[in-house]
Amino acid sequence: MSDTPEDLRHEIRQWLADNAPGDWRDQSTHEGFVASQRAWFAQLVAAGYAVPHWPGEWPGGGRSLAEQKIIYEELARADTPRLLLSFVSTYHAAATLMECASKEQAAHYLPRILKGETWCQGFSEPGAGSDLAAIRTKAVRRGDVYVVSGQKIWSTMAQYADMCLLLVRTSSEGAKQAGMTYLLMDMTLPGVSVRPIHQIQGDEEFAEIFLDEVEIPVSQRVGEEGAGWAVAQATLASERGLTLMELSYRMRGAMTRLVSEIAGTDRTEDRGVLRDLGALATRVDAVCALADRFLQKRMEDEEKIGDASVVKLAYARCLRAWAEMGVTLSGLSGQLHAPITYGDLNSGNWMADFMNSYAWTIAGGSDEVQRNIIAERMLGMPREPRGWKLEAGQ
Repeated sequence: MSDTPEDLRHEIRQWLADNAPGDWRDQSTHEGFVASQRAWFAQLVAAGYAVPHWPGEWPGGGRSLAEQKIIYEELARADTPRLLLSFVSTYHAAATLMECASKEQAAHYLPRILKGETWCQGFSEPGAGSDLAAIRTKAVRRGDVYVVSGQKIWSTMAQYADMCLLLVRTSSEGAKQAGMTYLLMDMTLPGVSVRPIHQIQGDEEFAEIFLDEVEIPVSQRVGEEGAGWAVAQATLASERGLTLMELSYRMRGAMTRLVSEIAGTDRTEDRGVLRDLGALATRVDAVCALADRFLQKRMEDEEKIGDASVVKLAYARCLRAWAEMGVTLSGLSGQLHAPITYGDLNSGNWMADFMNSYAWTIAGGSDEVQRNIIAERMLGMPREPRGWKLEAGQ
């Protein structure tokens, strides 16, 4: 490893100069997405930059939060593709396996993740909304297997996944959180079927998973039966705050796309356009500063409830303004529906980026949920009444 942070920055910057893929947007169509993502992940694993958040016994692991920040800053600065396909594998699955699984389970699956095994998350269900404890997918134990039936939804890239982090209900007695069990499911098992969800911008980032009498060995259970709620909390807490920082830095780097749009028109002297660009650049810088401060608090163990919500809320709103300005500047050509790339904020297609920006007002906790956290748990305001509904005329 490098001796100082600046050594690390120089090291990765040099490596990226030689290895960063420059044509990833062209390869991010449905046909080329999986291959290009796996190839880039394999390069990062070999170089030791794919899992800096893993413990030190793993290749490239054992980095401090400050070192991880440098790596993600440089990946964003070099405009490399985000590791969308392996995100659940390297964060949610890895954290679950390291913190809650048996030694045998961790020893079996973690090396496979580094070799490119793709995982998805089977938590959300139709009708449950953001209430994780409201899941209804049922698992009944029969000898050495759990027989699982139900449906999951909004599972990111489940159509490409080899394995699934599956939360099921094994009991309906007691508190809703008490009857949940956590399983590791092979996506090729009989009874598992996946249907991609076609999104408004033409993307298929999410999928539904249908489970019909799927037999999952009891040996694939993580933790005790009925203890799935606690395991799920370890899964959901695994991103460690770096994602918001990386996304914010990528948005700042993508300001060059707006500048290029202006440079290609007769608006280079348009005061209104330049004023709007300046205001947006200031706003993007402010989001980056918020993300930096949040990460600094985390590094100094001073993070408080609501800090992450402030960054998430500011990022989602700023991203929409960024994409909206791109659509405006690009005129009619920017509204053409080009062959869609997979997700992300900086796809090269302004209209797709604009429509995708709305997803960030829901993903990772909706704006409404973030505002409630800030109001109730950060500012100490009264809690939202349970069961409250908007009356006619209000």
